[in-house]
Amino acid sequence: MLNAILLSLAGLIGLAIGGELLVRGAVGIARKLGVSTLFTGLVIVGFATSMPEMVASVEAALAGSPGIAWGNIVGSNIANSLLILGATALIAPIALTGTGRRDAVVALGVTMLLWAIAASQWGSRWIGVALLAGIIAYIVWRYRHPGAGAIEEEDDTDPGSAVVAGLLFAVGLAILILGGQALVTGAIDLARLIGVSETVIGLTVVAIGTSLPELAASVAAALRGKPGLAIGNVVGSNIYNILLIGGATMSIAPFALPQSLVGTQMALLAASAAIVLALLWRATSIGRAMGAMLVAAFVGNIVWVFA
Repeated sequence: MLNAILLSLAGLIGLAIGGELLVRGAVGIARKLGVSTLFTGLVIVGFATSMPEMVASVEAALAGSPGIAWGNIVGSNIANSLLILGATALIAPIALTGTGRRDAVVALGVTMLLWAIAASQWGSRWIGVALLAGIIAYIVWRYRHPGAGAIEEEDDTDPGSAVVAGLLFAVGLAILILGGQALVTGAIDLARLIGVSETVIGLTVVAIGTSLPELAASVAAALRGKPGLAIGNVVGSNIYNILLIGGATMSIAPFALPQSLVGTQMALLAASAAIVLALLWRATSIGRAMGAMLVAAFVGNIVWVFA
């Protein structure tokens, strides 16, 4: 038991450190290439902060544990919409300025698509390839049509020269891979020792751990008065998790999603995506009261999952 816990903790720490280095390196590379702030925030940072989920899910799929892989994807998106957005609002209320509305529509759409795939119990590499094609199409569309929902705030992080940025990216990626391997191994052992399914571990321990980079990035953005980055990070990550990570997982392990995800968890996933969409379209800010409600909903789901 102790070895499994220590291995899981080591993996979580590795994901947190590796994710931070990867984000800094990715932003630095994007700046040296001269791409727009929209592309940097939505594509580069969104991709980088989703790498812990990517590594953990792919490692789980390769290890023959699709329950952890898909539990991580679904759980991470629930954590993004409820825990991360709620905790960020508790620390620093988020002013909503119209950013991310179209992306929230896309996030809800791909969430409903994933629910349909889960309910149908389909599993095929062609589905994985289609999801991967979807993320490519989304990136191209957002790059060509930034529109009113563009994320325009600059990021203050200065990683230095292109060489330093490249080294940060490479070291961060290496730590992420090692951390992901440790976390998945520890999570599998932990699930067997405490007698719960791998899906439950994926929904809780792995999902929360791999969402730490998003939490750090969103809180930092809110504290610096950059609501667009905070919102864009959450919504963008949700889209990446389903299309990129889900596509990679289905391509590697072409099996149907665990049946245990089809009911309550997929309903909560869809509801949380709808809540984010409603807030962006109707509210002027996400205050501490709403933040507390979002966090309470997340905690309640964790209790429900283990119960």
